[in-house]
Amino acid sequence: MHRFPLLILLMLALSNCTPTPAPMKIHALRLLPGQDLKQEIQAYVERNGIEAGFVQTCVGSLTDWHLRFANAPAGTTGTGHFEIVSLVGLVSTHGTHLHVSVSDSLGRVTGGHLLDGNVVYTTAEIVIGESLDHVFQRANDGSTPYKELRVDPR
Repeated sequence: MHRFPLLILLMLALSNCTPTPAPMKIHALRLLPGQDLKQEIQAYVERNGIEAGFVQTCVGSLTDWHLRFANAPAGTTGTGHFEIVSLVGLVSTHGTHLHVSVSDSLGRVTGGHLLDGNVVYTTAEIVIGESLDHVFQRANDGSTPYKELRVDPR
């Protein structure tokens, strides 16, 4: 007989435990044949004032890749036809850090730090999420010789 008020109390208690989602914006873009993957992503980020973005997905293909492998001083290149099988990283008007993996016609995968010179073959379809609560900065913090991520509140 008293189940109904108890159910209401339980629902109210659970609603107070549910986290409020962080404000986020979604950006979607398509790159065309001949465009440079990294340069076009950064240009989009600059045009749209994205200060705390992250790649949610990317599918497409390249005719040329240019990557820096782990702990290598310079980039390495490849020419042919490649599928983009992964693109991950953070984008910001204050600095971008992206890694890409591509596969060749035999399914062999190569991946590393994305540099300029990754030329789109047929398409690159990219979705970028943007946190509206944060600013991603790049700064030397002394832990490495590189500018590393610093997350600030907006």
